[in-house]
Amino acid sequence: MAASSSSGGGFFANNEGPIEGKNQFRGVLFKYGPNPIQVAFKQVTISNKYLEPLAIALDNEKWSLVQLLMSSSYNGYGTSSLQQDAMELDQLISYLINKENSEGVVLLGHSTGCQDIVHYMRTTAACSRAVRAAILQVAPIPSISSSSDREYRATLPETAAMIDLASSDKGRYNSLCAYMGDDDMFSSDLNDHQLKMRLDTCLTLLARLSFSMDDEYVPEYVDKKALVERLCRAMGVQRKLKSNTGTLPLYRAREAVQAIIDFVKREGPNGWDDP
Repeated sequence: MAASSSSGGGFFANNEGPIEGKNQFRGVLFKYGPNPIQVAFKQVTISNKYLEPLAIALDNEKWSLVQLLMSSSYNGYGTSSLQQDAMELDQLISYLINKENSEGVVLLGHSTGCQDIVHYMRTTAACSRAVRAAILQVAPIPSISSSSDREYRATLPETAAMIDLASSDKGRYNSLCAYMGDDDMFSSDLNDHQLKMRLDTCLTLLARLSFSMDDEYVPEYVDKKALVERLCRAMGVQRKLKSNTGTLPLYRAREAVQAIIDFVKREGPNGWDDP
């Protein structure tokens, strides 16, 4: 997901907001890449409930909320790769730059979207220069992912056999569940050097970390407070949002939206170098 700043007074004419009524939006669906799944929604929310008030708040600040589908979305989960996700994210940002006259992008990643952001910034793709900041929600939604897919899935009896199957083709399951797999970026048993090697791309990026301290998908042996501090050091993050609720703090819409808006206003782009 990307929040995109555009010149000319915002996306909607006459400063109209994106919400017409409950669950009714004035947004736009557009295609940004060659694959059928590569569509994105501008000022339309298709998942978490907090995105509706976020879309309104961003519009008031002359930003647009853009939510994308990738080859790895929905039924494609587990069939793609970080490399493919990064390429498609770059295609979306290119579209926003060239077709929507975006002045810059703030990336908002949830669950495995955090790995996508870290990997994308590591690629140094041309359009990554338009990314001015990132918000990483290193926490799960039920049945999807924990702060470390590997650590959570290691508690499941079927994981070992699945890794053996996946390791033969180096697929996404192996990337998610194998020690030091491509997606293994936030595990508590990685030492400080390993975390920094995985996350130091964020050192050049203004970032915010969100983490649920009562995340039920993090194994009990993990010291969550210590892990958050270690992740922040590895990433160079100065600002973090911790919650004592069992769900993502971003489900608490009022707190979450205000935190995101404050971050975007403070760290968002004031123009960028054309890549």
